[in-house]
Amino acid sequence: MFSRLNLLARHLSRPLPNYLHNAAGLTGAVPRASMAQEHGNKRMINTAACLIIGDEVLGGKTVDTNSAYLAKFCFALGIALQRVEVIADDEGEIIEAARRMSARYDFVVTSGGIGPTHDDITYQSIARGFGLPLVLHEGALERMRRLSKPRPGQEGFSWEVDSPARRAKMRMVELPYDTKLPDEDQVIFTAEDLWVPVNVVNGNIHILPGIPRLFERMLNGLKPRLLPRLTDPEGKGVHRVLFSTPMPESEVTGYLTELAAKVKDRGVNVGSYPRWGKSRNTVTLVGREKDFMESLVPEVEENVKGRRIQVEGEDDSEGSDKDT
Repeated sequence: MFSRLNLLARHLSRPLPNYLHNAAGLTGAVPRASMAQEHGNKRMINTAACLIIGDEVLGGKTVDTNSAYLAKFCFALGIALQRVEVIADDEGEIIEAARRMSARYDFVVTSGGIGPTHDDITYQSIARGFGLPLVLHEGALERMRRLSKPRPGQEGFSWEVDSPARRAKMRMVELPYDTKLPDEDQVIFTAEDLWVPVNVVNGNIHILPGIPRLFERMLNGLKPRLLPRLTDPEGKGVHRVLFSTPMPESEVTGYLTELAAKVKDRGVNVGSYPRWGKSRNTVTLVGREKDFMESLVPEVEENVKGRRIQVEGEDDSEGSDKDT
């Protein structure tokens, strides 16, 4: 314990880097960092946004799958995912997007930019954007020391000896932190065997890693904390009914336009999706009133000359392309 405290004392005694200072010089006012306090970190969740951060995604080196996973996660819970953005590892870009999304959406998830290298700047950027300091989180550091294992080539690594590798590791637990708020509302550990925390800033920004297996597991670990804050507290979410039709879009558009107008007040959205190179296209109903949507099935099947399906493409056969 004594050595750990010494380590923390040495680290915290270092001069603060510039990005710890208030970002008053940036264009636009810093959003109130008291949003989380004002809402008690328990604001209801209706809408969501996703911010994918990484030059490697924009450069084509890595394919983003996390936004797709978040979309399915939100759909299952009845949360309306309304925006997905991919931006570079650029402080200004991160600050602008994080502020804007935090102000507009109830549940914001970021992915990427929290590793040990020089271009992992998500924590420092969001800290600056909301006028918060970066704080070495002792609980996260203790978990990292206990749970992380040396990577190949780091067999001689020691937590007790200052080194570039140790400093790089410690960057990953220097978190944007509001000392006026409870720790448990800002640093969330989603599994006993994971040291990486979900860092919550401004009450609604949830900072997650970009590694898909970690992103997915940590997102699922957040679910128990999200359920009480949903408009649908039982987490029943929304329902999707799929129809397969041999008709091209141009032939069903009249009926679907009439149907959309008829069911709009019941919160049901009607969709039509051409499937290039396939013999059948897809029509969908999406909404919360399951019984009402089920009552529409015979009518839709008759008017699109098709049938209800469970998975798109389950009745594919060879055929000519449909028009779009």
